[in-house]
Amino acid sequence: MRVDQQLRLDEQLLLFMDQLEALEEKRHTLNSLIEEGWFSIAKARYSMGNKQVSALQYASEMEPLVYVETSVLEGGTAELKCERKENKTEELKSDTIEDIGAKETGLRRRINTIQKGVKEEEQETDPQVKTKAQSSTPEQRDPLKWFGILVPQNLKQAQSAFKEVITLSAEMASLQSAILATRKEMQAQMKETQQKTEKTQPEMKKEYL
Repeated sequence: MRVDQQLRLDEQLLLFMDQLEALEEKRHTLNSLIEEGWFSIAKARYSMGNKQVSALQYASEMEPLVYVETSVLEGGTAELKCERKENKTEELKSDTIEDIGAKETGLRRRINTIQKGVKEEEQETDPQVKTKAQSSTPEQRDPLKWFGILVPQNLKQAQSAFKEVITLSAEMASLQSAILATRKEMQAQMKETQQKTEKTQPEMKKEYL
């Protein structure tokens, strides 16, 4: 029994060391990506100007392009996954157009009840209402277009670097949760083996006496 417990403890220790080594490598990669991203932004500001690459170019209405999904595994560890919403612009457009059409039918009914015989004016005003409603809806698009149509290559490199940073951060959070679970299991096994050795030691002393 002692040999089996010692083998399990050794396996948990090796797993713990491997997880720590993987976490250290991911941290090193994360730091290098962040440095690369900020350095690329500095190059873009030098070529375009400080005012052209700043918070002044941000859109008035923003929508997240990346969502983080969390799930709990069997061992109690948390797993984080990044899901990108870049390819769902057409679905958002179709939903907004359907909502606008429903609002327009309600508007037509109100106008018909208040003013009868003014159908020609309604037909002229309806396209204007539709175009204004469509133009006011926020559109999901590439954030690089906030800074212009033809952006330098350095700005694209910064975007790709920070995209990898987001994905890597989720992986590091999942790995940290696994490390905490492994350490907790190791501590429980060490406590169990210590209690068993304390129980066996008095019995051995009695035998010698």
